[in-house]
Amino acid sequence: MKRTEIKQLLTEEKVGEKVTIKGWVKAFRANRFIQLNDGSTINHIQCVVDFESMDKAVLDRVTIGSAVSISGAVVASQGSGQSIEVEVETIEIIGDAHPDEVSKTILQPKKHSLEFLREQAHLRFRTNLGGAVFRIRHAVSYAIHKYFNDNGYYYIHTPIITGSDAEGAGEMFRVSTLDPKNPPLKEDGSVNWEEDFFGKETNLTVSGQLEAELAALALGKVYTFGPTFRAENSNTARHLAEFWMIEPEVAFADIHDNMDLAEDFLSYICKYVMENNAEDLQFLHDREVKEDSQKPQAERNEMPLMDRLKFVVDNDFARITYTEAIEILQNSKPYKKKKFKFPVEWGLDLQSEHERFLVEKHFKKPVIIVDYPASFKAFYMRLNEDGKTVAAMDILFPGIGEIIGGSQREERYDVLKKKIDEFNIPQEELWWYLETRKFGTVPHAGFGLGFERMVMFVTGMTNIRDVIPFPRTPKKAEF
Repeated sequence: MKRTEIKQLLTEEKVGEKVTIKGWVKAFRANRFIQLNDGSTINHIQCVVDFESMDKAVLDRVTIGSAVSISGAVVASQGSGQSIEVEVETIEIIGDAHPDEVSKTILQPKKHSLEFLREQAHLRFRTNLGGAVFRIRHAVSYAIHKYFNDNGYYYIHTPIITGSDAEGAGEMFRVSTLDPKNPPLKEDGSVNWEEDFFGKETNLTVSGQLEAELAALALGKVYTFGPTFRAENSNTARHLAEFWMIEPEVAFADIHDNMDLAEDFLSYICKYVMENNAEDLQFLHDREVKEDSQKPQAERNEMPLMDRLKFVVDNDFARITYTEAIEILQNSKPYKKKKFKFPVEWGLDLQSEHERFLVEKHFKKPVIIVDYPASFKAFYMRLNEDGKTVAAMDILFPGIGEIIGGSQREERYDVLKKKIDEFNIPQEELWWYLETRKFGTVPHAGFGLGFERMVMFVTGMTNIRDVIPFPRTPKKAEF
């Protein structure tokens, strides 16, 4: 008999039909009730066993974590908690799970710490939490591709190995085939990178933006969605060494077009997940509410998960300049009562506490801040007429602060060349980027969305390591 997925079975509720379902045992109670899950949904199906008619040798092998195939009739449930169940006619053991081994793992049905779950990433997908998070991660990914495809964008694969540092941060992983113990040296004792595989020093990319700009200046509207890497020795809840970035680039667009695109894009993603992952979201929402109830009032979320998603979907984003943001913050009660940990001053970057105040307390809606000081923004951002600020934007969300950073790009050759020199970036590294400003240059704009940060917002998870299957962090490259 053809296998029926549990999600389909629970949706259709075809009482009286014979079905075959396959999955992993979540619980086996009183030698009678098997809770089975196959990953297609967060919900389990209850399978009722007639102990007298079953082969005892087979039942002895039905343990938590074992993989089984069950055939039987769908019937209306006699108990509470489910509308249908399966009356078991046959059980086949596909894969055994040894109870003494299961007892050492996160498969044991009890509450486990998130850190313990990360240590067993090979089993984390089997937990209710892991299943919910990674089904939603898939939905966010699909929504991103669907949004751009439906709006006429072309998906561009930009290099993972690169000879340039798009951000100028310098925290990059080197890619080399040279012998680390005995590399070829120049006369001055420095490494002769001309002898390396690519004939120059190369690294793993921190961004596909610069290459995406090249494509946008021919194809009009493009986006990247790929892995990026940063060798930052940080163990915070928001940093990974390997993560994924979405970076659209649009020709003939200014900063205002960029804000419109980003707002529509973020709202679409949230709405898509709300409409297509309701059960997983409800599980995560209820989990967060329960955990918040055990925390001090000051550490609780201002809004529960579902309300935060509605907050994005139901509100037009507020739009202010960086200068206006500084004025609002300096006139705020927390500033006057010296409750902000970090200083608020024109010329300094905003911190998360400032961003969250603007979103959650002042405007009570998502906020887009534009026109930041050029002093702490990247070289490729378009210089405004005041000569002090650039056409940069950050989008701020509740609970998380910055979710998107972007800008109108500097399309003027002379201005861009001067900025590259000011940032001490060798022109020979970016000759191709400069060249695009010689052959039909146009205003263009784009932004970057950290994929894992978006998944954190949609799932309510507070540590970025819990929304990527196999996190890469300092001293951690397991699995």
